[in-house]
Amino acid sequence: MRLYHRGAAFCKKMRGKLSKMSEKRNIRDHKRRLLAAKYELRRKLYKAFCKDPDLPSDMRDKHRYKLSKLPRNSSFARVRNRCIFTGRPRSVYEFFRISRIVFRGLASRGPLMGIKKSSW
Repeated sequence: MRLYHRGAAFCKKMRGKLSKMSEKRNIRDHKRRLLAAKYELRRKLYKAFCKDPDLPSDMRDKHRYKLSKLPRNSSFARVRNRCIFTGRPRSVYEFFRISRIVFRGLASRGPLMGIKKSSW
């Protein structure tokens, strides 16, 4: 699973415009991404063992218990794509990792290479 996207190089240049709250959110999200990547294989194995009907029920229960003991933040379901400038969780373009509002502002000022307002 890809944790970061190709737009990250551009976004690192624009780091000076972060607010404190968005930075806290992004740090928390980054920690969740690292934890999810660390436990990804173990979580998938435990889930596969739990769903396998050929295994005895006590063995499936043991793996279900192990799965429940993993950290909650180690699941990719708890990772949220956020804008790196504002921390906004909704309407985020994954390629650039910025929200539609920030994208519109940057596109109109011109720092986004190859992006221009369309007209016909």
